[in-house]
Amino acid sequence: MRLNTAIPRSEASILATNKVLRNTYLLLSMTLIFSAMTAGAAMALNLPHFGPIITLVGYFGLLFLTTKFSNSSLGLVFVFALTGFMGLTLGPILTMYIKAFSNGHELIMTALGGTGVIFLGLSGYALTTRKDFSFMGGFLMVGVLVAFLAGLGAMFFAIPALSLAVSAMFILLMSGMILFQTSEIIHGGETNYILATVSLYVSIYNLFLSLLQLLGVFSGDD
Repeated sequence: MRLNTAIPRSEASILATNKVLRNTYLLLSMTLIFSAMTAGAAMALNLPHFGPIITLVGYFGLLFLTTKFSNSSLGLVFVFALTGFMGLTLGPILTMYIKAFSNGHELIMTALGGTGVIFLGLSGYALTTRKDFSFMGGFLMVGVLVAFLAGLGAMFFAIPALSLAVSAMFILLMSGMILFQTSEIIHGGETNYILATVSLYVSIYNLFLSLLQLLGVFSGDD
């Protein structure tokens, strides 16, 4: 008598999803730590702000390479290069807040704590309810594009009110992206843990910066 040792498809799918989820959160934790280290190094070395051109070229260039090699071991190299670079760009911003605000350290820690609470809360909600948020994909992509262009306009034309509105938009959009990406992993829409990690990392990075900017504006500190 021949025994059927094949794993049922539904069970195999669950195992694959759990593996992607586990690898994603493990890699995300490592990249966040590495990014924090490069940000700390940038602060210790008192590096100047890279400027919008270098920042955008470095970000999109490394993002392209990470995506291109996401199915090979080189993808891991480029994901750490990308997150390390973003950490370097973050360092000068944090230094600026510390120097510009008497409560700069408190603002940074508050933004960091808020980011952690939002990420854990939204991820936990998506994981426990297992709701499908794939319907948000199109809206989020359009929203991010509009917010990105508005952010460039606010930066180049120095419009504080628009910059504030963009920060508020990014908080909502990045929160939506966390729900969307977590849902994609759970329901099998995203099977590449490197791409899932990059998506969540970028959401966390932008969420933190947006919260920090809003806190700086409403801190009442001169």
